[in-house]
Amino acid sequence: MTRTQRHPDGPPPSPTQSGSTTNPAPIQTPLKKQTTITLPTLIFVSILVAVAGFVLGSRNPQLLASLNPSNSRQNTTLPSELEFGELNEVYGQLKNRYDGKLDANKLLEGAKKGMTEATGDPYTVYFTDEEAKEFLSDLEGKFSGIGAELGKKDEQLTIISTIDNAPAQKAGLLAGDIIAKVNGDDSISWSVEKAVSNIRGVKGTSVKLTIVRGSDVKEFTITRDDIVDPSLKSEIVGDNIGYMRLSRFSESDTVALAEKTAREFKDKNVRGIILDLRGNGGGYVEAARGLAGLWLDGKVVVEERQGSRVIEKVTTDGGRAILAGIPTVVLVDGGSASASEIIAGAFNDYGVAKLVGEKTYGKGSVQDIKNVPGGGQLKVTIAKWYTPKGKNINGEGIEPAEKVSADANTPAGSDPQKDRALQLLQQ
Repeated sequence: MTRTQRHPDGPPPSPTQSGSTTNPAPIQTPLKKQTTITLPTLIFVSILVAVAGFVLGSRNPQLLASLNPSNSRQNTTLPSELEFGELNEVYGQLKNRYDGKLDANKLLEGAKKGMTEATGDPYTVYFTDEEAKEFLSDLEGKFSGIGAELGKKDEQLTIISTIDNAPAQKAGLLAGDIIAKVNGDDSISWSVEKAVSNIRGVKGTSVKLTIVRGSDVKEFTITRDDIVDPSLKSEIVGDNIGYMRLSRFSESDTVALAEKTAREFKDKNVRGIILDLRGNGGGYVEAARGLAGLWLDGKVVVEERQGSRVIEKVTTDGGRAILAGIPTVVLVDGGSASASEIIAGAFNDYGVAKLVGEKTYGKGSVQDIKNVPGGGQLKVTIAKWYTPKGKNINGEGIEPAEKVSADANTPAGSDPQKDRALQLLQQ
């Protein structure tokens, strides 16, 4: 079987954690494939997990052949090969007339990036080897940084949370701290993306942060380290309600953590479950399939199509639905994309959970990642995905049954969406 990487087309990658970027994540399917789904941004974009999700998958040769772009009907009018005479002409002019130093490898990478950008699809992207490595590391929650989740609060760059035992927490950073300067440069108005690129770095190096906390200004010099952030965290809240927070759909730990948590919830006879997918941009399709199987027994979770032709049905295993029948609320927002939307769409279609929060991102396409001869990887959109009832949410998103907003005016420390989920489950 050929190992490939795929993901539904979510929002363009957007760094979220101090040491990574965010994309919708993968979901895995039966043994024959593994898929990833790209990931959008959330109100709280993390400086730690950062990955704009995608679908990773192992596919058999027949299926891979069916996914080959050359077999796509809409592309049959294209020439079998491109005429590169004009491109060589541009290269010749640059080589002979450009008043400056040229790098042949960078020119070639630029041509690859330019060709993919010309598709007009933000999810069809050429990665250099280093970019691909970072992308996959972020998706697994493994990167080098300080371990602090960043976001925007009242238009200011703010720490949303810190990872347990990570450098940021050990140094004394707290949720709500405003990052005024990074290495002496004013940063309050920086984008999360810019902050991520400046705060993350090689293990053992340090970053100096100027923090505003209430009326105090504090200086922190933090040594970066390798960060491993679990994709799932859980606790019992309210009146015996199981709370499961999923930051991404990881290949390495999501399914195992979800099954362990499900058994703990079952043993404690929880009266309801909150599945929090807010800000989760996606991940591996196999991970999404595994999570869905805790509620859905032998059900189709998502269907992939090229045009009107069904090329894949992702179905849960039987006998694993530990949480079936337990009242469930799924929290979503504009940062919930790709694999998160597959879960939300399937649960909504089958009526196993109520969706609460805000409309999801709206990423309804699938990408595949392939190595490029000579270096780099190409992530290309190869299909659209549909919910079990046949709906493609690309560009539309999924509207929750109960809309509850959370914005910059929400008081610090409060969570109206989670509060509403608790109310519904404790009625």
